[in-house]
Amino acid sequence: ALNMFASLTSRVGSAALAGVKSSSSLFRASRHAVATVPMRFASTIAPIKKVSIPPTVARGQTCEGKKLPQVTFRTRVRDDTIQGPNPFKWKDITTEDVFKGKKVVVLSLPGAFTPTCSSTHLPVYDNKYEEFKKLGVDEIVCVSVNDAFVMFQWGKNLGLKKVSLLPDGNGEFTDSLGMLVNKSNLGFGLRSWRYSMFVVDGVVKKQFIEPGFQDEHHEDPFTNSDADTMLAYLKGDLKQKK
Repeated sequence: ALNMFASLTSRVGSAALAGVKSSSSLFRASRHAVATVPMRFASTIAPIKKVSIPPTVARGQTCEGKKLPQVTFRTRVRDDTIQGPNPFKWKDITTEDVFKGKKVVVLSLPGAFTPTCSSTHLPVYDNKYEEFKKLGVDEIVCVSVNDAFVMFQWGKNLGLKKVSLLPDGNGEFTDSLGMLVNKSNLGFGLRSWRYSMFVVDGVVKKQFIEPGFQDEHHEDPFTNSDADTMLAYLKGDLKQKK
């Protein structure tokens, strides 16, 4: 069964412009972009509401040793009392719900349905889920700045069995971790930089950030946030403790 925070019930379904110097500037830039639509549409567009979440670290810097920010994720969960082809309802999931009292591996990537994310990054974590479990990991969570509907369909398309998908639709979690970047050169807007991390009871113990962090990067580095790198770290950490 597909395991995603975009639909939690029965474990089926679950989750700057170049040169901009701060994450808050990113959101200001996005609001400015709304103001550039044709005047005949401008009066019908409501201003973007940004939830104020203090940044954990500066943009592009490691979060190791830091406690994850308290964020609310808007997810969809199955409700069999709802008739029709879309028996799901909205459910808020918090950072505490996901990470409290657990050892969680997180992988974050630029977007659902994109090539590297779909062919290699996410599937390998799903395929090696049992290896992570043997090392004491309770959950593997994939985060992307996409909405719950997109994340659900992506997981369904990939046939995911184990990894949970967590939709960070507004980019608040990603922004607070300093990992939000502008990928407007690809038509993506604001997305997550690619990284992975090992989180214990809400505290980041290890983080692998892909090199070259920047806005409008012309490539999509994928060198150290992969499943094998995280497994090697966890095996080494376990060996040291013994």
